[in-house]
Amino acid sequence: MTRHGLVAIALAVTVAAVVGARGSSARGRPRPPHAAGAPDGTSRPGRADDDPVLSHAPAATPTAPRPAADSAPAPTPPPPHRPALGTPADWVELLRLPALFTVPGDALAGAAAAGRAPGARTLLAIGSSLCLYQAGMALNDWADRAEDAAERPHRPLPSGRIAPGAALAAAGALTALGLALAARAGRPALTVAVPLAATVWAYDLGLKRNWAGPPAMAAARSLDLVLGAAASGGRVRDAVPSAAALGVHTLAVTAVSRRETQGGSAAVPLAALAVTSGVAYALAPPAVALRLPVDRGGAAPLGPPGLTPAPGGALRAALALGYAATVARPLAHAVLNPSPPLTQRAVGGGIRAMIPLQAALSARAGAPVTALCTAALAPLARRFARKVSVT
Repeated sequence: MTRHGLVAIALAVTVAAVVGARGSSARGRPRPPHAAGAPDGTSRPGRADDDPVLSHAPAATPTAPRPAADSAPAPTPPPPHRPALGTPADWVELLRLPALFTVPGDALAGAAAAGRAPGARTLLAIGSSLCLYQAGMALNDWADRAEDAAERPHRPLPSGRIAPGAALAAAGALTALGLALAARAGRPALTVAVPLAATVWAYDLGLKRNWAGPPAMAAARSLDLVLGAAASGGRVRDAVPSAAALGVHTLAVTAVSRRETQGGSAAVPLAALAVTSGVAYALAPPAVALRLPVDRGGAAPLGPPGLTPAPGGALRAALALGYAATVARPLAHAVLNPSPPLTQRAVGGGIRAMIPLQAALSARAGAPVTALCTAALAPLARRFARKVSVT
């Protein structure tokens, strides 16, 4: 073999060794992200790494890819997990804001029962009541989050829209704010607000799961009315009859609400219907004076013989009728068909009926202007209840 042949063979062996070494090195390192094409799946020409043989070679691992001038940026790591704080709409649903329209009438009816006109301290009592009511709503969902996960998974806490810790923190902050507003209204108001807040927390954290639940809720609502009387500077004992009427109504509605997700029993809504009918009867104007054909002076009174309403009784009668119509119809439907949807409607009707009840209590106490202002909240409560459930 000539010298030129030997040189050619040596060159061929050298080239083969170099190519083999480069091929094994390319297969041994991970491919850059763009080796098989662009991120959107389109090919990217002009790269040596786009060799179809190398693009199907198994990648060996541990070493990091070499940066390339035109390589795609590394993906951004996911942000750290944060507790869900929810949107304003989520909090509206959690706190059941349409039900707040039923709260101001408690303090207004309490002030009227104590013989006082609403003033600045009454407004502070209303603010305290609103805060404590919302605290109870947030705490209620926090305590029921496991049960709601099975029965009402769409609620803000079981759906994950609001973190349980955020709801509990809101309940604590609202309770503190409610007590602070009551303190601003005076020591008598704070004296009532403290047991009211304690009753709210005791109900949500345990009492509502046994027989003491409805009485505890009734006590909380009665104390809320007494709070208005105490803040207004009137005699608290004068507000006791009105507080008892509101408490009896609350007791009946709360008893129905305990089965709003199961239904199945007509006895409880039937009993609630009887109780609320008795409340409506008590709200009606007192009888009415008997009209005699001839009075003591011998002059015949105007009008035919019979019963005539007492002064101011027309407003009381109208408000009592409005209360009865609001609460009785959904309860009657739940009696005829105690299904969960109709039971929930009965509970919602019972909550909205508190507004005409409060107005009728104010009218009975001789405060027609307060009664009319309270009754004006009913259309707003009905309107917003169509968008957000109050139960």
